[in-house]
Amino acid sequence: MFKNFHGYPMLEAYHHWKHNHRKTRNPIGAKSIKVIIAVAVTLLLWFLPAETYGLNGVNAIEQRVIAVFGFAALMWLFDAVPAWTTSLVVVVLLLFCCSSSALWFMQTDASGAKFDNLIDYKAILHCFADPTIMLFIGGFIIAIAATKSGLDVKLAKTMLKPFGTKSENVLLGFILVTALFSMFISNTATAAMMLTFLAPVLKALPADGKGKIGLALAIPIGANIGGMGTPIGTPPNAIALKYLNDPDGMNLGIGFGQWMLVMVPLTILLLLIAWVVLRTLFPFKQKTINLVIEDHHKSDWRNIVVYITFAVTILLWMTDTVTGVNANVVAMLPVGVLCIAGVITKRDLEEISWSILWMIAGAFALGVALNQSHLASHMIESIPFASWSPLMVIIGSGLICWLMANFISHTATAALFVPILAIAGSSMESQLAGLGGISTLLIGVAVSSSLAMILPISTPPNALADATGFIKQKDMVRTGVIMGIVGLVLGYLVLIFCGSNGIL
Repeated sequence: MFKNFHGYPMLEAYHHWKHNHRKTRNPIGAKSIKVIIAVAVTLLLWFLPAETYGLNGVNAIEQRVIAVFGFAALMWLFDAVPAWTTSLVVVVLLLFCCSSSALWFMQTDASGAKFDNLIDYKAILHCFADPTIMLFIGGFIIAIAATKSGLDVKLAKTMLKPFGTKSENVLLGFILVTALFSMFISNTATAAMMLTFLAPVLKALPADGKGKIGLALAIPIGANIGGMGTPIGTPPNAIALKYLNDPDGMNLGIGFGQWMLVMVPLTILLLLIAWVVLRTLFPFKQKTINLVIEDHHKSDWRNIVVYITFAVTILLWMTDTVTGVNANVVAMLPVGVLCIAGVITKRDLEEISWSILWMIAGAFALGVALNQSHLASHMIESIPFASWSPLMVIIGSGLICWLMANFISHTATAALFVPILAIAGSSMESQLAGLGGISTLLIGVAVSSSLAMILPISTPPNALADATGFIKQKDMVRTGVIMGIVGLVLGYLVLIFCGSNGIL
């Protein structure tokens, strides 16, 4: 993250903690064992007799895709290496072993005949430049420009001012403002910035008061839930939307504004519930809080360019179905304008979170492999998805995703579940219609992932808040479980209602 960012020291401390935490959890011996287990299972899946899978017509290419999927699942679950590293390895394995440009002996069967279901290598490589990736790049560019121009501080200062000095109102202000920033800026960066503003307040509050616990928890709750509000708020949103809007797949054409029309009201409702929960569990001993946010940025013409570009981009995103300009195309507007104006430099481009983009690309590559290898169609033909209870599929997938996302990366959880649920959903389309359709199933994964926040390791905002030293793990678990249960119930009710009435 760029060094003039207000939460930079906190982010740096978080990354050092994360690195050390991974080393503690995975010393060389344990890390080696986990990698060996993942590789061993992958090889087992790779070389098992095809009949073992119980899928009709499965050939070697499809079996390799199953093995690669198993490798990704285990490596993401074990967290022996960073999640984005696993994504890159997945792409490399698919290219060299399953694609139309794979090693020559990988392209033919035992008789020397070429497989007819090799994955187009261009389709795999295109995952790195998928329109959804461009959408995220636009979001990153806006975030960098907002920090360089001081727009983030000005907005935070302006938006928090109406909440006054009453402690409970300040708590609400931090929840809502954090959530708003998290809709358009990385939730990690948002949490770091807001905790930086909050740090002097936390230190000034009474040592024996519970209010500071609520304030510290308000930041990760606002950041995690706020990310649900827009397609760029969190990677799981983008992964779900990619599958729902894929022209070669479901092609539902859900726009940026359409997503916000459904998800922003849900987000606001959950944030208000979180406010009630926090003020109930952690009442303030001090009734007023004097919040001071210093702004040292000097305005110049480039700042004006940033403000206008920011406003126009958000407006075009929210009205994409009206203007006809796709949200992915709109994302290129700030890239072009801010680069040519000199606001964004070559150095700034180096600060983009490329690891997140590679992580998303790996998720997309798995989907391409499932479809182009024909494994998806064989799963639909062989597994009786249509006989499954649609309600149980929706509830079960949501609960499993929520549980897993509390312990592994939210993006990794979505990357594993969305491709499989897309296959199940496409064969249960008629049964799911009464429950909001396949959008309920896939967007439910994104919602479930965002609501997973019971532990410091669940999300970066949780870890940052935990680093303040004001939160006991039992407090985070208690609030995380409450918000998880309430969020899942309300989230699925909203998705079912909106999907059933053609709103989503």
